[in-house]
Order: sequence, then C-alpha cells, then structure tokens
Amino acid sequence: MSSVNAPSAQAPPILHLSTIVGSPLRDADGERLGKVEDLIVRLGGAGYPPITGFLVNVAGRTSFLGADRVSEIGPNGVVLRKAKLDLRHFERRPEEVLLKRDLLDRQLINVEGARLVRANEIELALVGGSWRVVGVDTGPRGGLRRLLPKGLGSHIATGEFLDWAGVEPFVGHVPTVRLRVPHPKLAKLHPAQIADLVEAASRREGEEIIQAVGEDDRELEADVFEELDDHHQREFLEDRPDAQVASILSRMAPDDAADIVGELDEDRRETVLALLPVSHRVKVRALLGYDPAEAGGLMSPDFVLLRGSTSAADALDAVRHSEIAAELLTTVFVSSAAGSLEGSVPVVALLRAASGQRLEAIVKHETPRLSPDAPFEEVARLMADYNLTSIPVADEHDRMLGVVTVDDVLEAMLPRGWRRRFGLLGED
Repeated sequence: MSSVNAPSAQAPPILHLSTIVGSPLRDADGERLGKVEDLIVRLGGAGYPPITGFLVNVAGRTSFLGADRVSEIGPNGVVLRKAKLDLRHFERRPEEVLLKRDLLDRQLINVEGARLVRANEIELALVGGSWRVVGVDTGPRGGLRRLLPKGLGSHIATGEFLDWAGVEPFVGHVPTVRLRVPHPKLAKLHPAQIADLVEAASRREGEEIIQAVGEDDRELEADVFEELDDHHQREFLEDRPDAQVASILSRMAPDDAADIVGELDEDRRETVLALLPVSHRVKVRALLGYDPAEAGGLMSPDFVLLRGSTSAADALDAVRHSEIAAELLTTVFVSSAAGSLEGSVPVVALLRAASGQRLEAIVKHETPRLSPDAPFEEVARLMADYNLTSIPVADEHDRMLGVVTVDDVLEAMLPRGWRRRFGLLGED
C-alpha cells in the first residue's frame, strides 16, 4: 500500500477538504461574502490533480470562482485576490470533477493494493505553487472529522493516507469526464486483479473499469473477461452487440471462449460463432462438443506437437514463434512419423540439449495421456501422480487433441468465488 505520513517539517502542510467546504468566502479585507460549497479539480494530466476553481454561494446564488482569483486557501476560508467579486455561471469543462459531489464518500480503486476503498476524506497540499489533491484518507478518522463541528473536527490530526498517485477514481457518473479520462494505472495490474475489482464493484463501476481497459488495450480486456466468474461474464456480455462479443471472444484462448459461448442464449450462440475468425471458430466449435466436466471440456486445442526427427534447435524455434502464453508453454509434445503421440519434452530439456540433438533421443515416452471423456478426477489424479503442469488429451488412435494445464485444474477444483480475497472491500 502506498501511503503518506502526517506532514513533517519538510512536507507541505495538509488541508482537509472537509475543513474548506462550508468555510467562508472572504474578500481581501477579511469581509465575509459567502461560503465555499465545493472544489473543482482537473483530472487526466500528469502529477497531482490541480484545483481549478470553487463553487461558492453568495447571496443564495451558486457560482463559479476560478482558482486564479484566489490568494489564500485555509481552514478559515478562501480569500479573494482582488476586492472586486467576479462570479460566473458554473459549467463543467472536460476532465473537471467536483471533489465533494463526485469523489467524497464514493469508492475508488487503490491500484497498488488492487482493492476498492472509500474516500472518507480528500487531502490537499500546496505543491509547485498550486493547490492540488495529494491523497485520500480511507480510514474512520476522515469520516469522524466531518461528523463533528468544524471547531472540534479540526483537532483530529492528519495521519497516514493513500497517495493520489496510487489511486484511481470512478468518474463514469460525471458527464464531462465519462470515457475521456482513461485509467492508465489499471494497466499495471494483472488481469486477475482487474477481474477481482470488477467483481467487487457495482455494475456501473465494473462496466467503467472494463470500458476503460478496453479503450486502451483490447488484448487486456479479453484477458480480464477470461478471469471473470461465469455470472459477471454473462452480465457484462448480455447488453453488448453480437459483433462486440465476437471481438472479445476472438482475443481469448479457445477454451475460455468456448466456456463463454456455452453460456450464451441459444439464439445468440450461432450468430456470435459465425462472427469469429474461421480458425478460432473451428476450435471453439470442437470444444463445445465435449462435456465441460471431462478432459475434452477442460483442454486447450493450442499446443506444440513436433515429429521426433525434429532437432532441439528447430523445436526451440517453434516454441519461440508460438503464440501460446509463455506461462502455459512448458512442454513440447512429440509424435511419430504416422502422427501418433509418442511423449513429451520439457522446454528446459530443449535448452539443455545440443542444438542438433533430435527430439526422439530426449522424449519422455512415459508421459501419460487422457481420453477426451476422462472424468475430472482422473485428470487431477494423473497430474498429481506425475507432477505435471500439463497433460495431453488424445483420441482412440493416439492422435493429440489438446492439452490440459494445471491452471485449468485449479480453477475447476477451487470453489465458486475463490478469487475473493479477505479485505478486497474496505479500509486499508
């Protein structure tokens, strides 16, 4: 967790949003003109978001006051730079949000902790000559400060708070910010972590996360969909047009895409399948023909199968050019000249072998294989007995059909909701 300690002698003094909202608006001579209702900041730029203005109430009218017209901000109020009061009608500009109305008491993403937090207080500081949002207090201290009268609340000391650099706000409810401010920090998370956040968030917030990720990286969007549980996959796909669903599925592994297609309503299934690229569609259709609780339903049709006469150097070249995810490509499978499965060779063994050595000289013939109708229990038992990270699936003629990897087995073994980590929601 990235946090900032209470201000030290070197750090700029911290101002709490709650002490400024509701405070007086004064002229240069100290005369009270009205009160501050909210602070406006601009998101989307580099560094801490700057305060660009204030919503102030003067004589019962709410107006906009630009930050350039203010000389001082503090617990005692906001002071005008000039004696003349020049108030304008407030209109949201692109990437501007109201701190109290749009962010306070709402959920945000603690990116470094990969969890959702609530903004109980927003912290401000003078940085580089301008007032900026520097952090968020997610603990009870900020909420208590706001509940108490200002005189008492000001005595609650500033403690640790989340650095804004590690926080990502939800802004889908703000009309001028929706889809204009991307979530670049989310791209630093693993797809499974993003999926955790989507599942923990509200429907609207989850949709915002997926849309923000998808606008920046379509491949990452597909990876996140692979990691979502069945319920959320259906929820986020049901309102999307068929072409968009097919676009997402085309970027997913065939076995994961088949799982989702199998969950679609029957009247949509064929339409979506027809929109997939031909090679992907053929793989997905083949997988849909197997029972999802058996080896055929668990396997992926993507694997590297080479003849025994292939040299270690050529085998490594095949691995190098394969599009299979690196963490899943731990083994090369070996076939006879007739095409039947002979065994396997770990990729590490290829690295250790002489470049001209043939696979038939280093193949592990004792590699077990499964029939596509093998029950899950047999899949798990064989992988455990042989200490395997992957196991081939072959037909009655010993021709390889696919491969089951350890992550497929773990996902099937763990109970529904296994991604839920204690504390995904709540305070830091």
